[in-house]
Amino acid sequence: MTYNTTIESAAPEGAIYYLFGATGDLARRKLFPALFSLYKEGKLSENFAVVGLARRPRTNEQFRSDLYDSINEFCRYKVEDLTMWNAFAEHFVYMSLDINDVEGFKQLNKLSDELDEQFNIPGNRLFYLALAPSLFGPVSFNMRDGGMLESKGWHRLVIEKPFGYDLESAQQLNEQLCQVFKEEEIFRIDHYLGKEMVQNIQVLRFSNSFFEPLWNNKHIANVQITLSETVGVEERGGYYDKSGALRDMGQNHMLQMLAMIAMEPPSRLIGEDIRDEKVKVMRSLRSYSSSDDVRANVIRGQYSAGKFGDKALPGYREEESVDAESTTETYFAAKVFVDNFRWAGVPFYIRTGKRLPVKTTEVVIEFKSVADNILFGSRHDLAPNLLVIRVNPMEGIYIKLNAKKPGSDTDIQTVNMEFCQSCQVGINTPEAYERLIHDAARGDSTYFTRWDEVAHAWSFVDRIAQAWRESTSDLQFYPAGTWGPKSAEELLAADGFHWWPVNGQEEDNVIWVTNSR
Repeated sequence: MTYNTTIESAAPEGAIYYLFGATGDLARRKLFPALFSLYKEGKLSENFAVVGLARRPRTNEQFRSDLYDSINEFCRYKVEDLTMWNAFAEHFVYMSLDINDVEGFKQLNKLSDELDEQFNIPGNRLFYLALAPSLFGPVSFNMRDGGMLESKGWHRLVIEKPFGYDLESAQQLNEQLCQVFKEEEIFRIDHYLGKEMVQNIQVLRFSNSFFEPLWNNKHIANVQITLSETVGVEERGGYYDKSGALRDMGQNHMLQMLAMIAMEPPSRLIGEDIRDEKVKVMRSLRSYSSSDDVRANVIRGQYSAGKFGDKALPGYREEESVDAESTTETYFAAKVFVDNFRWAGVPFYIRTGKRLPVKTTEVVIEFKSVADNILFGSRHDLAPNLLVIRVNPMEGIYIKLNAKKPGSDTDIQTVNMEFCQSCQVGINTPEAYERLIHDAARGDSTYFTRWDEVAHAWSFVDRIAQAWRESTSDLQFYPAGTWGPKSAEELLAADGFHWWPVNGQEEDNVIWVTNSR
């Protein structure tokens, strides 16, 4: 029995969910809690099963115990009803699998047939590969050769980033996958596309008549996208030292958010039409023409020793599993142009980094200022109007306006009008992985990246990476706990702009008008 705690239930067809890497951190922190939340809200079919797959031995009882601990630690819902819990947990089974052995996949296929019969599942299969990208191809081949794709239902493959290391490796990986799965069966997950306020960008733009007419180079001065982290590389030093901020965050999260801001209205609100418009943005990104062009428009930095509050923080080169002479960037900022009719001449400034002062993801749309030789512009230093979209950890929007100061005749003050999504919904706001797993099970690919999106993003990023390989002279260091290299500020100052405060760090003289909390 499925316990539905919401008014609206949108359950997909019954399916078996295969979690490769079921004993890993992603499954424990994100995937198990997502499945439980979907179940609790009636968004899983009653006819489902979950098969956990990893090399280490586990019994079903041990697997379900791990599942219980994961949900109580990381899920927005806790286990409060043991009857409901038992009804949920009985759908989970575990199988130890050597992913390089096709015989193991044949045994998995037999188990799948048994689960189809036990839970009345119509042969649908969703394979979630929480594995290293180098294993995507071999696992897909073994699924095919082991008979896993011969069931009568649909088959879908969900894969995590990174999708390759550069365009060449991504192409090789894609060619392997396309030998087994069709493009429409491959769901490349970028969890930022599952976040509430990223998905809300389209609604804000296309359902409000006072935004869309202004959404162009006639009215917008610049766009700023910030994705900052307070943490260092933690236990990921070995991986991160081969990746860096550009590949880890830039090629996927940053460019995806840029595409959502810059895309044209789709002709239809269906996945392929929306992704078509995102691809047009990727194609319109102005490529850097030379290494000098990269150095003039892209800043790379690496954190050195510093402080966060009273806590001393080590430098990146002092982190575990990091090369003591590493030139890997932990920060980058860039000025990007979208060369199309709507955005010609408008700079998009993007920045991301580790060991920064605040954890936040925000998009700032800065509108052009009132002309300084007319009306109030001739008497006051007017602040530009802003539309700020807060993605994480705060969720919401605010608009910065100029208004008359009460009790005066002409004095002007800045007023912020705020809507806080997460303040209203609180801890029970749906998580990104819940939305994306639910979408994949329903076959909705809207918020997954298509191959041509991935290819254009890598093509853009590879030009930067190539310039960085030619010389390390532009690598700059910033103390941990600060906002990155000084040159990132100079990048905007050269155009007469500055980075706006993020995550509520607004100026002291701003008056706030907020929604009810």
